Amino acid sequence: MSTNSQWFIRGRLKTRQLLLLVALADEGNIHRAAELLNMTQPAASKLLKDLEDVLAVRLFERMPRGMRPTWYGESLIRHARMVINSLEQAHGEIEALKEGRFGQVRVGSIMTPGLTVMPAAIAQAKGEHSSLRISLEIETSPVLLERLSQGQLDMAVARLGAEHDQQLFRYERLSEEPICAMVRGGHALLRRQQLSLEDVADVGWITPPAGSVLRHRFDLMFQEASLAPPTNIVETAALLFITKMLQQSDMVALVPVEVARYYAAHGMVALLPLTLPCRMDAFASSPGATSCCRRGPR
Repeated sequence: MSTNSQWFIRGRLKTRQLLLLVALADEGNIHRAAELLNMTQPAASKLLKDLEDVLAVRLFERMPRGMRPTWYGESLIRHARMVINSLEQAHGEIEALKEGRFGQVRVGSIMTPGLTVMPAAIAQAKGEHSSLRISLEIETSPVLLERLSQGQLDMAVARLGAEHDQQLFRYERLSEEPICAMVRGGHALLRRQQLSLEDVADVGWITPPAGSVLRHRFDLMFQEASLAPPTNIVETAALLFITKMLQQSDMVALVPVEVARYYAAHGMVALLPLTLPCRMDAFASSPGATSCCRRGPR
């Protein structure tokens, strides 16, 4: 709709005029309506006259003992009540947004905190603010940081590498992330009380994709032990595939300890008695710094 066709803009409609209409309808008397709105009776009369002049209709009949809305007045009063109610709702929504009780937050997380940190955090947030809409993405740190920098996420739980500009983010360290090896229940290697890297150098491994930080440290771990990195490898970061693959093979999966413990608690896998001198950097929570909760790293 063009501005030229909006009579309330041309007529400079005031919120106090709408309030006056409702007060007049409720009180039936311009003196009491003016008192209710903390204005003088002449000021109230002028507001009403200005509105009637803009609309070119009479909104109230002046009676010997008060005022009564005309058909035109009844129609406008009905809409005035809706407008005032809508403005009240808008104010309540803004206050709720200011207090974090309403709106939407888009969160990203890497795998481990996605299983260990985010469920409890989201449950608490929803318990306190049930109307808050929360969306969660589980991805790698580079993907989350890119989305964070583009404003597609409000915050992320991830790792901030040396290649990332730390000035772009507010960064709060949360936890270390040790790594372990997990296998299916009943795996032959579980009969051993203690394993070394040499014992698992020739087994089939499920690892993160080549080029990832963890995969690099996995290969480096064997090299530093004077062993050739395993070549019998399946590369994936998909947990559902990993757990299913372990159940159907004798492969060993390289995963964060908390992830392995989660699946082990449900009887799906077992942790090998193998100490891995390999760990990921600490992950952290990072909302953006350039605007409220718009950017952060994984």
